[in-house]
Order: sequence, then structure tokens, then C-alpha cells
Amino acid sequence: MATTPPARDAGQRKRDALARLRTDEDAWISSASADGTPYLVPLSFVWHDERLVMATKKNNPTARNLRANGACWVALGPTRDVVLMESTAETVASDALPDDMGKAFAEKLGWDPRGREAWVFLVFRPRRILVWREVNELARRELMRDGVWRV
Repeated sequence: MATTPPARDAGQRKRDALARLRTDEDAWISSASADGTPYLVPLSFVWHDERLVMATKKNNPTARNLRANGACWVALGPTRDVVLMESTAETVASDALPDDMGKAFAEKLGWDPRGREAWVFLVFRPRRILVWREVNELARRELMRDGVWRV
């Protein structure tokens, strides 16, 4: 039987979540169509100015869903080191992303969809962030509420 590690305090969980946001490359994005059909897809991202920036083809279901309704969830990490974000996403034309965001995206991920007609950027603003590893961190897992860090 595996031993459960001690619960991290909120400050450590925030530091760990920010480290994951800076270093991970992929996240799971959930969205829903107008009729409520769920859609889940992994996308690469960069964390820039407290926002996640991703790119996808503008006609993909995720882009269509988020254009119609920006509400979504974003998940990072394995099941025993979760960063879960309730977010609002904005769809940005490939030639309209601010230069600093585009540069950060290209530098981290090694490709640059800026100016490509078929692509859009998705800019996610976290509204709520939950972070936990084991059951002993569930009670205090909320680190951000209404877009403001609680820690």
C-alpha cells in the first residue's frame, strides 16, 4: 500500500501550480457545443501574464465552441498532481495576438501560427484554480476565486 505524502500548504501548492504552468506544454481543454455536446481536446500552451495562450485551427470544435461560449475547464498534470482551472476563453485572430504573447508562444513551443489564416489563438483567463495531489489536500484545494489568488 502506498503512503500518502503530507499535505502541502496553500503557498507551496501555488508555487507548484505556477511551476507546472511555466514548464508543462500541454493541457486538456473542455468545452461544449450550443446543444451541450461536450468536447475534450489536448492543446499546447504558454503561460503568459496570468493567462494561458493556445492555438488551434479556427474551424475545429474547440474554437467554434469557445467562440460561441467562452466558458471552459482546463486541466494540467496527472491525476495525483492536478491543476484544474475554470476559465473564460477569448478567440483571437492569428494576426491579432499581442506581440509579446505571440513571441512567448513561439519561443516556448517552437512554432508560430501568427498570420496563418486557418488558425486562431485561444486566450484563457482563469477564474477559479483548484490544486491537489491527494485526498488530504481536497478541503483546501481552491487557490483562486473570481480571478483573484486567495494565497
